[in-house]
Amino acid sequence: MRLDLADLRFERGGALLVKRALRAAQPAEAVTVFGRAPDLALHLRAWCRGEGHEFQWVENGGAGHALIMRGPTAGQRWSGAERAGQADPQARDAVLERPPHRWGLAGRGALVETGSPPFHFQLDRKTEVWSADAVHIYAQAAAVQWDPAKAVPWDAEFNLPAEVEDAIVQVMTYLIENETAALVVPSRFLAQMHPHFREVMQVLAIQAADEARHIEVFTRRALLKRTELGLSTAGGQASLRTLVDETNFAIASFLLSVLGEGTFLNLLWFLEKTAPDPVTAAVCRLAAQDEARHVAFGMSHLRRHLEAEPSMRKTLMNAVHRRHESLRHTAGLNAEVFDALVLLAAGSWDCEDIGKGHDAVSALAQEMHNGRKRRLLRLGFSDTDAEEMSSLHTRNFM
Repeated sequence: MRLDLADLRFERGGALLVKRALRAAQPAEAVTVFGRAPDLALHLRAWCRGEGHEFQWVENGGAGHALIMRGPTAGQRWSGAERAGQADPQARDAVLERPPHRWGLAGRGALVETGSPPFHFQLDRKTEVWSADAVHIYAQAAAVQWDPAKAVPWDAEFNLPAEVEDAIVQVMTYLIENETAALVVPSRFLAQMHPHFREVMQVLAIQAADEARHIEVFTRRALLKRTELGLSTAGGQASLRTLVDETNFAIASFLLSVLGEGTFLNLLWFLEKTAPDPVTAAVCRLAAQDEARHVAFGMSHLRRHLEAEPSMRKTLMNAVHRRHESLRHTAGLNAEVFDALVLLAAGSWDCEDIGKGHDAVSALAQEMHNGRKRRLLRLGFSDTDAEEMSSLHTRNFM
């Protein structure tokens, strides 16, 4: 085999051509390398020594050429390399139950070189995180991402009564802090997940992006006609802190996605229906469409987890009881938010309308309860347990 580097220096790309030639050679087979670059012999000798090839320089009238015999141990660094699972996520056993830490950040299907440093990811068990629906949920989410500047009719003309506008501002203030919690929780667990479960990482990442967008549009709507946000209460903050402080991925997903965001879906559709202006209706509708995917992923991955570990249901029940007990002495839902919802549902201050608005918010609370119970039944909880757990859910909705 013959390789002529001409004037190309070894350190300027010549090494790449030499490697290519040797890959085509068999062990102990010689490759003849010609070249006119200064110090070619020096570079080739040093490189061959490091790579395990036999090197010989043959003088030829002051020019000379190299004879490189591919060594029997050449490429030995790959001999202990390991394939990081299968490249095809649909292939049988493509996603391992517990991928090794030494695979680190390598993409699933990559060849991981021996000696690569281990990474210690806390969420490294398929049972804990996996959902077969993650591929489709991510693909759908990526396809329907919306631009806040274009999807919302910010320039729509409307003028609401001052107290109605104040009610919108208060509700938006409440939505902002809840969506902030919904951004923080998946972001924290995303950093703890083994990259082998890349589809789940992608879902969590796009969920965080969704929540960031929701915070943007809720803030923009709140300040559209006002210069300040509304009230954030201690009870509301206490409720959300129990989500942010939760360290177990399954429990956090259950409390946030299945119970909290599922309940929020009812609230957002209620707000879209009762919105007194097109901007409020649009931001609530768009946010609800995103939240539906978050609930779908939470249900999918927890259903699989509970099928593999039925005893986890007891853990989730205990988490609901523990959260309820920790919030027992808090005020629950911001009273200003409740009043704002009543006013939005009423549409006026007329006594009869206010009564209807109050009934509508009460019906919303019952609808939230029924939705939580249905989701709990789908996760395999008994009717009695589902009823109790839904009833103990925080009065702050999230």
